[in-house]
Amino acid sequence: MATYPGIDTELLRSFVAIADHGGFTRAADVVNRTQSAISMQMKRLEDDVLERQLFERDGRQVRLTAEGQVLLGYARRILKLQGEVITTLRQPHMVGAVRIGTPDDYVMRFLPGILSRFAQAYPLVQVEVHCESSTQLLQRQDLDLTIVTRKPGDEIGQLLRQDPLLWLEAPGFDVHEQRPLPLAMFNNDCFCRAWTCNALDAQEIDYRVAYTSPSLSAIMAVVSAGLAVTAQMQSVIPPDLRVLGEADGLPKLPQSSIVLLRNPHNVSPVSETLAEHIVEGFRL
Repeated sequence: MATYPGIDTELLRSFVAIADHGGFTRAADVVNRTQSAISMQMKRLEDDVLERQLFERDGRQVRLTAEGQVLLGYARRILKLQGEVITTLRQPHMVGAVRIGTPDDYVMRFLPGILSRFAQAYPLVQVEVHCESSTQLLQRQDLDLTIVTRKPGDEIGQLLRQDPLLWLEAPGFDVHEQRPLPLAMFNNDCFCRAWTCNALDAQEIDYRVAYTSPSLSAIMAVVSAGLAVTAQMQSVIPPDLRVLGEADGLPKLPQSSIVLLRNPHNVSPVSETLAEHIVEGFRL
């Protein structure tokens, strides 16, 4: 197998600076080198390392060749990885595991952004996500952080946001006019299901729970097919469903509170840092 010389990352750093700033002079200022030093670096990169022309020079104007454009993509990735390695190894205290619990409602809406930003900052931390209803999560003692839904006036822990509960159906269907009203709801231990049924009972609206699932995506699939109406929190409503209200003959539903609970027996820098990311993520 043929062997090739390695590429010094300082050469790549200068190369990227030239590409980003359009010339050797401005790039020299950025990487804190003289213009002659930059020129020598690029000559070495072109002649000794890659044996390819990377620049087209027209007076003071510098443009990348086709080979230079290819190298630019690789150079950015190499420098990014180098930065990640240094960041990771300089933060050894942020290594470990953290267990969080959350209802299925919030997984697709909030967790992708939260966990993505957390992983970029602390790539060595292992995160376990447990999806259960709020009632089940409140009974667990083994989780570091727990996100749950609470009734208005019954908040515990740190308030993340307040969300109104809204009726939903698929556009083009009039499922809300059927009697008994077919509902697609979470299982029996869900707060939202109890609030929904109580509101219908108070207005003496005949209904039946036609579909149940612990999965929000399954409930939304049933509703999207025009088979039932559901009631979900505003923040998790997909754009393709129609919001119903009192004008459609349905009762107004209460506002829910989403709160974050910390396990006082499992406090650590890892869990506290993830808690800060969760608080910030629910504000977006």
